[in-house]
Amino acid sequence: MSLRHGIRHSRDVPELVARARDGDPRAVARLVTLVENGDPALREVAAALAPYTGRAQIIGLTGSPGVGKSTTTNELVALLRKRGQRVGVLAVDPSSPFTGGAILGDRVRMQDHATDAGVYIRSMSSRGQLGGLAAATPQAVRVLEGAGCDVVLVETVGVGQAEVQVASLADTTVVLVAPGMGDAIQAVKAGILEIADVFVVNKADRDGADAAYHDIQGMIGLSERAPGEWRPQVVRAVASRAQGIEDVVAAIDKHRAWLEEHGELTLRRRARAAAEIEAIALAALRARIGTLRDGTALPSLAGKVASGELDPYAAADQLLSGLGQ
Repeated sequence: MSLRHGIRHSRDVPELVARARDGDPRAVARLVTLVENGDPALREVAAALAPYTGRAQIIGLTGSPGVGKSTTTNELVALLRKRGQRVGVLAVDPSSPFTGGAILGDRVRMQDHATDAGVYIRSMSSRGQLGGLAAATPQAVRVLEGAGCDVVLVETVGVGQAEVQVASLADTTVVLVAPGMGDAIQAVKAGILEIADVFVVNKADRDGADAAYHDIQGMIGLSERAPGEWRPQVVRAVASRAQGIEDVVAAIDKHRAWLEEHGELTLRRRARAAAEIEAIALAALRARIGTLRDGTALPSLAGKVASGELDPYAAADQLLSGLGQ
């Protein structure tokens, strides 16, 4: 079966899903590849996986490049495995401008778990997608959920201040900062302070760690929140020495308990599903509009707008009404 050509027959989908449910990493890899490539069998795959999704805990990890996201992820996996949980990792990497592939696809810092059948690690290329995630990440998360992962860790690409998209995908968003990188101040910008459920001051053995910790605590104290609203936790860690990881997991567990107690977990997951549906619908709409470029409708409307005969809003209304026919 060629990965480049996807699944040859629809009867292979139930077999792949069954094998993924049994923990076959090759089956999981094929399903994620189908998602990344937008394979025609994707609809059937999504339908087959649907009954097994919605149960995993989704944890997003974000932060500036060099802050220690991969090292922290590696140590989180180790601790979660000690608790007997099955773990999936989606690590979104920068894209090669030539091949579109993930530049750091070998995930060299996570090789400790390469032979563990209870861990599945997959690198995904961002393929130019903004926000720190790949366009296929939400569906890839569903694959790992369907494959029986209890926890799915989503590590963003590490592009800087714009990595806020992960908050719409995760139940709990962990933002890593490091002393001496200006992250404590940058956390105020671009919504980073608003998306963090847990802050981790990593590399806390370095000079400036205490200052970074207190700066973040101060910024959290200045932000407005309603009574009973979640107050982001701030913990220290030295991931390279596996120090403080228990505190990170404890903060994540505390946030999970708060989500369940206040009904926020259901609300977040419904919002995530709504965003996923909208993205799929918009992609289908763009594809249909794309087919009109070779026809007469779009060029004709463009000509009328260019000549002043029609305004762009009226032209867009006509285009949309034509799509519904």
